[in-house]
Amino acid sequence: MTTPPPQGQNPFAQGQQPAGQPQGQAPYPPQPGFPQQGMAPVPPQQPSRRPKFKTIKNVIIVAAVAVAAVVGYIASQDDADHANVGDCLKSASSSSDRMEVVDCKSSDAEAKVLKKIKGHYTQFTAESECRKVDDATSFYAETGDGEEFLLCLSDV
Repeated sequence: MTTPPPQGQNPFAQGQQPAGQPQGQAPYPPQPGFPQQGMAPVPPQQPSRRPKFKTIKNVIIVAAVAVAAVVGYIASQDDADHANVGDCLKSASSSSDRMEVVDCKSSDAEAKVLKKIKGHYTQFTAESECRKVDDATSFYAETGDGEEFLLCLSDV
């Protein structure tokens, strides 16, 4: 059995060492990750270089949006708003009233642009404007968002 320390003395008080401990040495062995008095601090562990799932997902989303924008831009280059006099057009689809530019030698060509007029046209004003153009048999007017124009057309 050990004897208690003399009354009023604390062996763990600062500046005093418990009996049996050499002077200047810590009473407990050093713990990993905690700096000891008089020693340099342990540097933190380097972060992992592996990309995280969130980063990979964001890169894929940005790439997909960029590809969609480029494809959309390229696809819109043959829309009717890029048609010039002498170009040929076809219906974009059977369920759409939109037109797109095609090669005049193509079997898809339905009409040839005789005149392009910028501005807003109703059904009545477009028809009367294209009647003034020789050989015009139909018209295509685009109104609404973006550029508004009228194309006076002839059969191919």
